[in-house]
Amino acid sequence: MIIRTIQFLCISLSFSLCIANIAIAEVGNMPRTKPLIQLATTASNPISNVSDYLISEKLDGVRGYWDGKNLYSRSGRKIAAPDWFIQHFPKYPLDGEFWIKRGAFEQISAIIRKNQATDAEWSRVLFMVFDLPAETTPFAGRYDKAVNELTGTSAYLQVIKQYSLTTAGVLDADLQAIIDLGGEGLMLHKKTALYQAGRSQDIVKLKPFYDAEAVVIAHNEGKGKFSGMLGALVVENQDGKVFKLGSGLSHEQRLNPPKIGSVVTYKYYGLTQKGTPRFASFLRVRASQ
Repeated sequence: MIIRTIQFLCISLSFSLCIANIAIAEVGNMPRTKPLIQLATTASNPISNVSDYLISEKLDGVRGYWDGKNLYSRSGRKIAAPDWFIQHFPKYPLDGEFWIKRGAFEQISAIIRKNQATDAEWSRVLFMVFDLPAETTPFAGRYDKAVNELTGTSAYLQVIKQYSLTTAGVLDADLQAIIDLGGEGLMLHKKTALYQAGRSQDIVKLKPFYDAEAVVIAHNEGKGKFSGMLGALVVENQDGKVFKLGSGLSHEQRLNPPKIGSVVTYKYYGLTQKGTPRFASFLRVRASQ
């Protein structure tokens, strides 16, 4: 497959000049208009400076892109949406997600893939907007513009609610509340970030974490700013997996680490293919010790 990148000029409703990138993918003799959308990264460490981000629910839908005239999938396939569905969409690009409700991924995926889904099927669909790709302002400003200009314009167009939190503890509680409601997780988007195509460290997916216990079997000495103190705990969990806990430790715990043989609680975000806890970090020493 050949990918060519071009740039085009567009005029937004506010008459601001903007530049958007579109990739034209040639698949055999059938070109596709592939949007160069922004992609999130998965949280690899506990989130610091939570107040730097706007937060929204991670929807279990299908990624979509509106170029001002047509809807496309992430891969660049034109979505066969009815004219009445897109009738009141704006003339400028939107980055978003096709969605029905929590737990309905199979249904929305089936509708989006069809060349002729019924009106009854499309009437259940919402295009949930989370960004304005052609705008050159920071994300917080792009969100405000989306809310001000798009709210109430179409029954099938909604702006995903963004909100702020202040501490990691409140963020964890909010994540758990979403999971309890059947949601997938949270998305954190840095307020000051500009829209840039490709994988971005300014957008973070926060999925549910689990906690478990492990026995400390060794101490790894720290380097750099942790020189002369603990760098990481080497632990073994109940499944016999040995791994390191290098984050989540306080300065005092690095100076006086949990003793070898002690049991600690760690949190993690699922398992790797080898069964090792993913992104494991220290939580606490087991209280009963």
